Amino acid sequence: MFENQTVIITGAGRGIGAAAARLFAQHGARVVVNDLDAGPCEAVVAEIEAAGGTALAAPGDVTDPAFPDHLMQAAVDAYGTINVLVNNAGFTWDGMLHKMSDEQWQRILDVHATAPFRMIRAVVPYMREPAKAELAAGGGFKEPRCIINVSSTSGLHGKAGQVNYATAKMGIVGLTKTVAREWGRFGIRCNAVAFGFIDTRLTQPKEDGDTMTVGGHEVSLGIPGAMRQMAFPMIPLGRPATPEEAAGGILLMASPFAAYITGHTLEVTGGAGI
Repeated sequence: MFENQTVIITGAGRGIGAAAARLFAQHGARVVVNDLDAGPCEAVVAEIEAAGGTALAAPGDVTDPAFPDHLMQAAVDAYGTINVLVNNAGFTWDGMLHKMSDEQWQRILDVHATAPFRMIRAVVPYMREPAKAELAAGGGFKEPRCIINVSSTSGLHGKAGQVNYATAKMGIVGLTKTVAREWGRFGIRCNAVAFGFIDTRLTQPKEDGDTMTVGGHEVSLGIPGAMRQMAFPMIPLGRPATPEEAAGGILLMASPFAAYITGHTLEVTGGAGI
């Protein structure tokens, strides 16, 4: 489905992003694998290449204002075009509203809302402008082009302890709808995929002690084990999704089967929230 297409995926060194990178590669895409850390990026690229696919490691911080332009240029230098941009990078830094610091609030908005905005703005010369030129020339669009933004049920429905994350993830829905309205006439689709409970390091038991460093702070990842168990009965399918199942939602919205879908938020939740 994606032969001769270039797909950029941010946050693709682990979890859903890594699963999506492998899945797109299986369907013929040339995948640009971004992650904050070079090691996971290179590991995913090695997996893809070992399976006969094509991929490029492009490590870097999506919240760095200069990085989006660098990422787009790296993709074009390697493969010539950009067909699909998946804004997936992110993390959680939870806390109750009355205890949340400005830094905690801002960093989550930076990675989940500001970074996708900058990525979309940076792809203009390689996606919107070629499509605009094709439109002016007549004869139809020569390349399929779309953007997939990752949202969450926390944004759609709210979640205690995640006021920063919920705000950013609802904001990405507004960004998605606006891009769909502005760029639809150029044949560029923009959709969001809102995930529910996906089995990644962000949803592992907090008691496992997984952390990441953010601005010099050691941020605990995961959710309390008791809350994990309480979540399962609320999911009609009765279990969390695998990263591969989550990646399927991204691939679906980028595929030719979604050619007339834009401005939509697809909920991949096992039925939670219905």
